[in-house]
Amino acid sequence: MTKRKIVIALGGNAILSDNASAAAQQEALANTAEYLVKFVENGDDLIISHGNGPQVGNLLLQQAAANSEKNPAMPLDSCVAMTQGSIGYWMQNALGNALEKRNLTKSVVSIVTQVVVDEADQAFKNPTKPVGPFLTEEEAKKEMTETGAEFKEDAGRGWRKVVASPKPVSIKEYEVVNQLVENGVITISVGGGGIPVVEKDGELTGVEAVIDKDFASQKLAELVKADLLIVLTGVDNVFVNYNQPNQKKLEQVTTAEMKQYIEENQFAPGSMLPKVEAAIAFVENHPAGKAMITSLENIEQVLTGKGGTVITK
Repeated sequence: MTKRKIVIALGGNAILSDNASAAAQQEALANTAEYLVKFVENGDDLIISHGNGPQVGNLLLQQAAANSEKNPAMPLDSCVAMTQGSIGYWMQNALGNALEKRNLTKSVVSIVTQVVVDEADQAFKNPTKPVGPFLTEEEAKKEMTETGAEFKEDAGRGWRKVVASPKPVSIKEYEVVNQLVENGVITISVGGGGIPVVEKDGELTGVEAVIDKDFASQKLAELVKADLLIVLTGVDNVFVNYNQPNQKKLEQVTTAEMKQYIEENQFAPGSMLPKVEAAIAFVENHPAGKAMITSLENIEQVLTGKGGTVITK
């Protein structure tokens, strides 16, 4: 089998379930690494990306709880960088141990990754992504007056800050990622969708935003010309008419068929839809590549070429 360059997008929930301790998350990643290392045994080159939703949420709560004049809370872009570092460390440690166990000599490295977004992106006009702690209406209004941040009432549970979720335009460090992968180094990057930055007067500046990790992974896969983008989720395949008597498992599909299913509202926004949209975008922008949506547990099948939903142009 020829060597493939593969970008694998892990969800933040694949790392954190109920227990938010470092030990529990490291244990989850040790389990994940046992699956991922199979690609290395297969001779493939790996780029791993990951979500950070639960982790950055918890970090924002800690920051808010300890916020004081002497120890001010860190802004969102810095919190994303902090979780890129912590999850990256756990991931490279877990993969390193899994490789060592199999006597595979491979280096693993995490890269703090900046993802360029467009300041004119419509998402900035309509922030929808809730972040940080729940506040009372009074506290939220005070924050809005003092900081100019936007807060929205969240399903009767209180008020939460909302930020934009712009689409990635480019990835500042993609050439470094590519050089590392070309030299056989397993690279962990665009963690948590990457640190959102905008370009102003030739300089990059961090902004308060959250980038969808599936779109960031798609953009990275496109820029490094990956052979395969694998978006991991909780199910082995994508289904249409999900949980209906006439549900159908999708195995080999084209982007045109997938777009038709989107028009029929087959995929839930906020869960399967962004994964499908990212897969379509990758294949359309890089027709030589394939995209796959499947679960971590289905990796064995994927390696034999039988598993998952495969999307081609």
